[in-house]
Amino acid sequence: MLNQPTFTALPPLALYIHFPWCEKKCPYCDFNSHQIKDPTSNLVGGFDEQRYINALIADLETELPNTWGRQVHSIFIGGGTPSLLSAAGMDQLLCAVRARIHLEPDAEITMEANPGSVEADKLAGFAKAGVNRVSLGIQSFQDEQLKALGRIHNGAEAKRAVQIALDHFKSVNLDLMYGLPNQSLEAARSDVETALSFKTPHLSFYNLTLEPNTYFANFPPKLPSDDEIDAIFEQNLELLTKAGYKRYEVSAYAKKDQECKHNLNYWRFGDYIGIGAGAHGKISYPGKITRQVRERHPETYMQAIETKGNALIESREIATKDLPFEFMLNALRLTDGVDTNTFSERTGLPLSLINKNLDEASKKGLLDENPSKLKPTALGLRYLNNLQEMFLD
Repeated sequence: MLNQPTFTALPPLALYIHFPWCEKKCPYCDFNSHQIKDPTSNLVGGFDEQRYINALIADLETELPNTWGRQVHSIFIGGGTPSLLSAAGMDQLLCAVRARIHLEPDAEITMEANPGSVEADKLAGFAKAGVNRVSLGIQSFQDEQLKALGRIHNGAEAKRAVQIALDHFKSVNLDLMYGLPNQSLEAARSDVETALSFKTPHLSFYNLTLEPNTYFANFPPKLPSDDEIDAIFEQNLELLTKAGYKRYEVSAYAKKDQECKHNLNYWRFGDYIGIGAGAHGKISYPGKITRQVRERHPETYMQAIETKGNALIESREIATKDLPFEFMLNALRLTDGVDTNTFSERTGLPLSLINKNLDEASKKGLLDENPSKLKPTALGLRYLNNLQEMFLD
């Protein structure tokens, strides 16, 4: 029988806010996003913005007793397409958040934005409201690829959006994808070189995968072969490294000291409040760690907040036996790994619990042998799923 986790101190705390609407559902997307049914509605953006903001504020208030006195280090507003919010709505939301939580003075506040919904005045309003980092869902700069991905913007609009974002925010991330339908090595190189030309401090590159319950899963496009995808990845890595970006996580690259603080907190097994339709949360207590899930559909979510006072559909304690795997599932995504003592700090369990697994992973060449680090080798990153699975038991 394993003992309950024991913490010397609780981990850092972040806040995730989910915005569930998009102008159009992309065929590869398995995130909790819902296409706006009536864009001609007299409601702001075709959805009831005020009602949803009210629900978010009420949702946050239900979490205050669970995190009382703890400082929040970062906020991430994801989606969906949060840039569909009005600037006034964003200001109202962030003012309400600041009034209810202890937010670090220089906290990173990130908002995801779709190039098709980026306007200069609107971004200026978001910046004035307190957003200090924008993540643009570019995916590609090429019209043919964007059309194949079902995106609502074209290459010219993507470039324009990046420039507008750089005019208003010091920290800008570009999300791009590779391994796209019929993508050649040359086309992939063009996307990387275009992204690099903007000199944003952070870039994310994701390999397109066919996720269950998506249009692409049911009607798969012709994708490059595994060998072609490997060649694209190696090309990307070389170009980014030469340009001064470090790959610090499986899909994330940053200039020096420009890593995403919010995502680092996830990968280091920190805590986070999750509010909004379908949001997940993780909260540590002196003797346990819990996970939460909220109602997924925006209408159901708002109704639950309005009628019951909360929208939780699941709140469970993570079993002690599952904590090592959950920790390693996140930490091993980091190219530099984490300090060995982080395991005990964040799980409340002794490292000796996984000594056998660590030895086995090291012998297979998947884990660095440095005793002060839990760090994947280059081979471990390449076969990350295999490495993570070694900590399931």
